[in-house]
Amino acid sequence: MSRNLKTEAVDFLFDAVLALENREECYRFFEDVCTVNELQALSQRFEVAHMLRNSRTYMDIAETTGASTATISRVNRSLNYGHDGYDMVLKRLADKKQLP
Repeated sequence: MSRNLKTEAVDFLFDAVLALENREECYRFFEDVCTVNELQALSQRFEVAHMLRNSRTYMDIAETTGASTATISRVNRSLNYGHDGYDMVLKRLADKKQLP
């Protein structure tokens, strides 16, 4: 993990996220913390990751999500060379049968 990312402020934010107990609390917290555009961008990236892991094409992903090919490429790079965060969460959701 990048040393620039690991700070007390980021730890504090992550502790706050870990304190959330349900989806309604997530909505309340993230609507206060993020702009609508920021939250949509985060959710779009996660949807792109899910679709890439399901072998969907860039064209199909772009049409379905509205993501640019640059965003799709960035997410794909994270899936292939990142810290396995997307895969970890996607697996947990699949195990709980919470994936669409």
